Amino acid sequence: MSRISADEAGGPNVVAFLDAIACSELGPAMLRLSDDGYNVLVGSTPTKPLLFSSYATHPNVFNSAFRSTAAGRYQELFRNWVAYQPLLQLPDFGPLSQDRLALQQLKEARAIVPIQQGRVTQAVMLCAHLWASLPGADYGQHEQELAQIVDWFRAAGGTLA
Repeated sequence: MSRISADEAGGPNVVAFLDAIACSELGPAMLRLSDDGYNVLVGSTPTKPLLFSSYATHPNVFNSAFRSTAAGRYQELFRNWVAYQPLLQLPDFGPLSQDRLALQQLKEARAIVPIQQGRVTQAVMLCAHLWASLPGADYGQHEQELAQIVDWFRAAGGTLA
């Protein structure tokens, strides 16, 4: 579960959407096998978890198989961390900082209002370019079905329009 409060995030639907993104990016099994995904490196699987141990900063571990430095609950790239850390004055790459970074990305994608209103399909379309696992991302990686995203959103307490 996301560590950011519903009040800070913009409501329970926003927190539920963050949880759905985490499920989409990492899968429920990896969330259970880690610190709720906050310490997961790209390429992790339940049979071969790749975890980092310090939240001091983004781990910046390059996985050549995925050609990526993605890390954390929302699989943030190191380059995103470099840009957002000073902008948002994030003290570390800990859970709350990761939530705040993902929340900022949702704001920039103009997805917050649709999420708050329970219009998940529209929200996914607005931010699919940010997360490779979302339907319509078109990164050439596995994309989740929209119905699965909606199920995870509802399971996390989200309410549909």
